[in-house]
Amino acid sequence: MHQYMAEIWTKMWKTNSEELKEKAMTWRKEPTIHRIERPSRLDRAHRLGYKAKQGIIVIRTKVGRGGMRKQRPVSGRRPKHMGVVRIKQAESMKRVAERRVNEKYPNLEVMGSYFLYKDGKNIWYEIILADPAHPSISEDTEFKKRLKAFAK
Repeated sequence: MHQYMAEIWTKMWKTNSEELKEKAMTWRKEPTIHRIERPSRLDRAHRLGYKAKQGIIVIRTKVGRGGMRKQRPVSGRRPKHMGVVRIKQAESMKRVAERRVNEKYPNLEVMGSYFLYKDGKNIWYEIILADPAHPSISEDTEFKKRLKAFAK
């Protein structure tokens, strides 16, 4: 079943399906960091440790694309030594999304995240968070091990 879901998502990305475009239109109107009831890509969420239980939440977030151009220096230089182009991003967009969500929800631990969609301006990710203080998580041995591994 999960394999089938993964194939459908891959097919939608490759064909740039109308259904995905319509979803993106609604996502654009949502806030940048938006809590959702259940994950869109259930197969990927389960692989990252998602379970439909209390103490686990899913956040959809969008990150802006581009913007890695530096301002040109005011004083004179050779064009080769301007240092404007060929500047690479130090952190992936996925890590940026995880960091921003973690700043908004400091009491929760990031279990993982996955790609949803990208257009000309934004990239959307879903991030799975767990509350280590919640009884259903703190009493579950599997989650205890998983959250200790993320804490290191």
